[in-house]
Amino acid sequence: MNKVVLMGRLTRNPDIRYSQGERATCVARYTLAVDRRFRRDDGQNADFISCVAFGRQGEFAEKYLKQGTKIAISGRIQTGSYTNREGIKVYTTDVVVEDQEFAESKAASQNNGGGSYGSYDDRAAAEPAGHDAPAARPTPVEANGADSGFMTIPEGIEDELPFI
Repeated sequence: MNKVVLMGRLTRNPDIRYSQGERATCVARYTLAVDRRFRRDDGQNADFISCVAFGRQGEFAEKYLKQGTKIAISGRIQTGSYTNREGIKVYTTDVVVEDQEFAESKAASQNNGGGSYGSYDDRAAAEPAGHDAPAARPTPVEANGADSGFMTIPEGIEDELPFI
């Protein structure tokens, strides 16, 4: 099975082209910076993955994606090769995007993440009326007031969680 799932930020705006012919197809190419769990000896803490999206996925990239946008993609790895103008054979590895979606809220995206993983208020507003949601949602703030990306869990919540 050839399946890849990645989450990262676009390093630049997608490069958009259309194929030639009667049924022109959108081809979007972009590079995704994917954080590593651990830092390498050379100090690099991200991998830069080449991605290509065709057709409707390419059109989505053209319309909505821009540098800094955090997205989650799934697809497959595709390798290839070509001979460049100097006569040297070049090998390529790309992720062919099958599905892509935003990985953070619009507000967080405008701040380039900043350690926040979405707006809890946006989610609360999107829930249908009558949903058994908590009255107030905690915000992702550390005890010292710094934004850590993790929300403070209220005391006694363990009794209400169905999976413990």
